[in-house]
Amino acid sequence: MAGNGVFAEIIDGEVYKYYCEGEWKKSASGKSVAIINPTTRKTQYKVQACTQEEVNKVMEIAKAAQKSWAKTPLWKRAELLHKAAAILKEHKAPIAECLVKEIAKPAKDAVTEVVRSGDLVSYTAEEGVRILGEGKFLVSDSFPGNERTKYCLTSKIPLGVILAIPPFNYPVNLAVSKIAPALIAGNSLVLKPPTQGAVAALHMVHCFHLAGFPKGLISCVTGKGSEIGDFLTMHPGVNCISFTGGDTGVAISKKAGMVPLQMELGGKDACIVLEDADLDLAAGNIVKGGFSYSGQRCTAVKVVLVMESVADILVEKVNAKVAKLTVGPPEDNCDITPVVSESSANFIEGLVMDAKEKDATFCQPYKREGNLIWPLLLDNVRPDMRIAWEEPFGPVLPVIRINSVEEGIHHCNASNFGLQGCVFTKDINKAILISDAMETGTVQINSAPARGPDHFPFQGIKDSGIGSQGITNSINMMTKVKTTVINLPTPSYTMGKL
Repeated sequence: MAGNGVFAEIIDGEVYKYYCEGEWKKSASGKSVAIINPTTRKTQYKVQACTQEEVNKVMEIAKAAQKSWAKTPLWKRAELLHKAAAILKEHKAPIAECLVKEIAKPAKDAVTEVVRSGDLVSYTAEEGVRILGEGKFLVSDSFPGNERTKYCLTSKIPLGVILAIPPFNYPVNLAVSKIAPALIAGNSLVLKPPTQGAVAALHMVHCFHLAGFPKGLISCVTGKGSEIGDFLTMHPGVNCISFTGGDTGVAISKKAGMVPLQMELGGKDACIVLEDADLDLAAGNIVKGGFSYSGQRCTAVKVVLVMESVADILVEKVNAKVAKLTVGPPEDNCDITPVVSESSANFIEGLVMDAKEKDATFCQPYKREGNLIWPLLLDNVRPDMRIAWEEPFGPVLPVIRINSVEEGIHHCNASNFGLQGCVFTKDINKAILISDAMETGTVQINSAPARGPDHFPFQGIKDSGIGSQGITNSINMMTKVKTTVINLPTPSYTMGKL
């Protein structure tokens, strides 16, 4: 059970504590932030409303802890990460319980997220030992005009204090995808979890605490974004920001100054279906990609661009699969569960009503109860409809019929997003040409967009982000190159004469 057993120390009465200096603490503010259960729409949990003074303390401690952690051998850092991964998997049930109640994630998917997170931490430990254990050796005479009088040694050193801000939809997995690379690289880590998902994140942080990481190396502050959000992201003690979320990331990037940024900010992932596609394969992936976790994924299929000649058949196949989706509470492992908040549900409804006013074809009747929205496929969507461009983050999927591949690519590239896309065709030559033409960070061929496996590079272009994620890229991004040059009095060549 959440907040019980080994997790008993992270809660005080009804309010979960924040984590600082290796201890679970109550905020001096005396205030808390309520976390609303998307299914019941009632308060499920409460977390501390940390103050700016407490953020200052966390940053001060994190800076000091990082200095000693950077001197910790790589194998020892990896050993602690492996231990944290094992503890995380051991306690998957209570963490998954939080995910079900905080963000309405289906129970089986919640467990999967925790196990996947443990695997990510272990893989990061191994990858970090490999790539950080190697440096470069350069000699000066490879550049014109130089004798071999200089030996250059390069290595990767930590940035300092990493600020990690994960999103509500994967508050555990997209937290450890920032935490583990930061730690193996020798950084300290300050986590600001999303409000929805904060308690799951606090349980996850306690697994790192139980693993025995040094005090102050990992901190987790909770609170209102309006009070500590900008204060955190603009704090002079932060040396790098890794953020996953939405429009807030754009504001952060404008305020962050000379701080390295790693950002993934959403997408409008297009699925292009050609005449020669395996339509059964395409339909299955469209439903999985568009409706899993109620469409609340950055890599969800957000718009289907299908050739007119096969559109009727594809829509029929997709509708048949949509009809089989189960709708209900996450505890029952339903395919479609409530979206995260009432404001999200209202936004989705606004997109649906706009499409209705502009005569989109509703393949199912629109139905909503509270935060629960039934899956909806919208056919004959036109570019003048909001749903053609905006990211619903819900179980509503638009279909736009196209008359040429060029038309589909144009629509994809006209979006301000550029996270992922996919193309379905049996012609690999066409697939490669279309992939090259699509202005997205990743293109999947004959499969729905996906973030993972977690060691694959994951990045967006345009408004979808800055930099690249994936385990290796994250480790590299959270380090900088340090160079030491040895200057010789005379040229020296391997196996040469003195």
